[in-house]
Amino acid sequence: MNTAYVELLARMRAAATLSSISELVSWDQETMMPPHAADFRAEESALLAALIHERMSDPQVAALLATCDADPELAQDPEIAASLREIRRDHERACKLPRELVEELSETASRALQAWKAARRTNDFEGFLPWLERQLELNRRKAACLGASKGGDLYDALLDDFEPGLTSARVERLFVPLRAELRELIERIDSAEPGPTTAALDLPVEAQRELHRAVLERIGFDLLAGRIDVSTHPFSIGIGPGDTRITTRFAPGMVLDALGSTLHEAGHAMYEQGLPKAERFGDPLAEPAGLVVHESQARLWENHVGRSRAFWSWATPELRRIAGPAGSGLDEETLYRSVNVVQPGPIRVEADEATYHLHVMLRFDLERAMLRGDLRASDLPGAWNERLRKDLGIEVPDDRRGCLQDIHWSMGSFGYFPTYTLGSCLAAQLWEALAARHADIDTRMASGDFSEILGWLRRDVHAHGRRFRTDELCRRVTGRELDSAALMRHLNGKFRPLYGIVAGSH
Repeated sequence: MNTAYVELLARMRAAATLSSISELVSWDQETMMPPHAADFRAEESALLAALIHERMSDPQVAALLATCDADPELAQDPEIAASLREIRRDHERACKLPRELVEELSETASRALQAWKAARRTNDFEGFLPWLERQLELNRRKAACLGASKGGDLYDALLDDFEPGLTSARVERLFVPLRAELRELIERIDSAEPGPTTAALDLPVEAQRELHRAVLERIGFDLLAGRIDVSTHPFSIGIGPGDTRITTRFAPGMVLDALGSTLHEAGHAMYEQGLPKAERFGDPLAEPAGLVVHESQARLWENHVGRSRAFWSWATPELRRIAGPAGSGLDEETLYRSVNVVQPGPIRVEADEATYHLHVMLRFDLERAMLRGDLRASDLPGAWNERLRKDLGIEVPDDRRGCLQDIHWSMGSFGYFPTYTLGSCLAAQLWEALAARHADIDTRMASGDFSEILGWLRRDVHAHGRRFRTDELCRRVTGRELDSAALMRHLNGKFRPLYGIVAGSH
């Protein structure tokens, strides 16, 4: 094989190894780190970010890419061509960012995360405000360095960090009609006859842990190559080959919500476990395609599996076994209906499938306005509360359950939120494609067999890594462009029968 390409991959593996150490440091910060270690942890994170940036922006990477480009045999191999394309993208973006900015972004994220945890716990938006303002300033500088796409705005540069090629104009084209359809469905549900109610269920944390492990093992999460812990905000992290970790959270009376969070993070984690990291760690083809694909895996397992009647046909006996006397009155139909109650509330991660995306759209609009300077960070609580009042007709009780609820802005993740809804759209399209190929998928799930779901995803989605960008992957697997039609078919197909809504009714 071309020696330049071999050296290039070796350099990418070294950078990826440093990244894996950085991920491990981040995981520890959110799960195990003692509070007094926070200041030094920020220094550690900044140094690691600088070292990774140094390797990715090294002029020798450009020289090796040029040598590879001159070899016609490499261009004829589609996998190698895709790998070179993605390495070039990463190198060029790294070269646009000064090392000092990279360090400052990382150190600020580490410190702001601790400030957010304290502010959220004590409902102190004013205490977090300076950090939010600092993150906005740094991300404006970052976006200016990266540059906007032609005809776009600087927010696009941040979107591109999470989903290559995504623009705010495209997000708006999808969000505007989807928002109208969702609001119509929610209004019909609100005016319908009383629908399902949530089952009263409480379990000790240890019993919930047992339930989650049983579900994780059954759906295919490899606990010998991963683990589950607890954090303030549930997350998944792919550290390296054989090491993918998830966290969840437990709260009194929130048994079903916690299980949904675990299924969501397990979807992320099984995608990471399905990437060919053991064979080609460091090669972009062993890395996730982007956040839209990543979120599609999480939303597929959380919603299309975990909120399905077939899943609860299998899971109900498991829950009753673990719950003991507390679960004696539970049945499959009650649990299925309980996880599909449409009830507008202030918390995104606790939202039902119908109202969830209005939470995402709120964040997209507000973070974009703050970055442009159209909304002052100090005015965020008022703008947030007014938008929820308008969209969902609810009053936000406090900032802890309002604009302080999400971890993302403390970490500087501006541009992440739209991928939740785009990922949900892709998940619905993937599920339709899967169901078309395997008509017995519900029967399999009801018997506790989830292997065909994971096996299909491994073959058609996970195995490709970054070989295909999201749009091409969507076309290859589903035969269609990414849109919201399948998502609305899924939501209408579920909620209209549950709430007795007939076609054409108002």
